[in-house]
Amino acid sequence: MEIGELLGSGRSADVYAIDGDRVLRRYRMAVDARQEAAVMAYVAAHGFPVPSVYPGVGGGRSTDLVMRRLSGPTMLAAVVDGQITPEEVGRVTARLLRRLHAIPARVSDDPQDRVLHLDLHPDNVMLTARGPYVIDWCDSREGPPGLDCAMSAVIVAQGAVDEESPLAAPARAALAALLDELGEAMDFGAGLDRAGAMRSVNPGLTAREVGLVDTAVRLIRELGDG
Repeated sequence: MEIGELLGSGRSADVYAIDGDRVLRRYRMAVDARQEAAVMAYVAAHGFPVPSVYPGVGGGRSTDLVMRRLSGPTMLAAVVDGQITPEEVGRVTARLLRRLHAIPARVSDDPQDRVLHLDLHPDNVMLTARGPYVIDWCDSREGPPGLDCAMSAVIVAQGAVDEESPLAAPARAALAALLDELGEAMDFGAGLDRAGAMRSVNPGLTAREVGLVDTAVRLIRELGDG
């Protein structure tokens, strides 16, 4: 399998073109992508919008994940370009979370558990001609759905409280819409505490980003009380 041009780079992986229909996501660290592929295939089988995965393709490297190539901007890029409003960003994110949490857990025996993405934010949603698709499932696990909602809220709120970011105001508007659309699905208690704690020890964040977490959690609670 020949690798084509580099299409993009994230905090932990690079994405390369393979051909017109497929891309290769290659981690720069010792990550076993087979678990991620299994989760994506599982939620796809339940109708959730994720790129199709090609198990066993990629030369046998556990750090490689071959997926269907998607065409379209991320939701973050779309809001920056004025193609979508911040409020719609929040609503779409909430609807995707609710849709995901309607799927039964894949391996857990707890009937309350669901598949959690734990990194579902505007830069991990691609807007295609077929609708929004969720990418980057490396942090996924199973557990209470309120934790997943809280994690998405914390990530968006970090942008809202970043006084140096030109996207702070749009992020706050997106956060308010996200919380409103989630309604009772949002866990403002233990789930939010746990999401904040997990975000604070995320090795992919800079020290400055970690420093925004507590303020982000406070903003979420303020908006929830309102």
